[in-house]
Amino acid sequence: MQRPSFSRLLDKVEAACLAGAGVTLVSIALLQAWQVFGRYVLNASPGWTEPLALILMGLTVMLGAAVAVRHETHFRFGMIAEGGSPARRAGLTLLSRLVAAGSGLLMAIHGTRLLLDDWAVPMAGAGVPSGLRFLGLALGGLLILIFALERILGGGPRPQETE
Repeated sequence: MQRPSFSRLLDKVEAACLAGAGVTLVSIALLQAWQVFGRYVLNASPGWTEPLALILMGLTVMLGAAVAVRHETHFRFGMIAEGGSPARRAGLTLLSRLVAAGSGLLMAIHGTRLLLDDWAVPMAGAGVPSGLRFLGLALGGLLILIFALERILGGGPRPQETE
């Protein structure tokens, strides 16, 4: 059976999230390597590496969390639900999806507010808008909301086959 086109589109969004998380993780490692090189070899620590690494860390974590919500390995009541009746499992599964969607919505709303409120303030040491600190929260919250809604509506990735 063919998957709905919305789920196929979200497969691409998920792949972009994973690629983005990988790029940001490698970037963090490079920034930290430059920080160490600057401090111990050049004897001149660059002040911009730590703030940028923190922005990238927020993005990495939230992109990964969004993918985990889509695969239902995050925001899940597995141990409680698996021991119950089919009705209890279905109810707790729906509850966990609603909790994920609500959390994503709140993170997206408040993360965006913080991002916009702090945008005009330059970040110490980096010279970029301080609001970028909340980019991961805003974007990750939106992605968590979308992926949770997909699950609530019955879509999402197929479960892995067990051998």
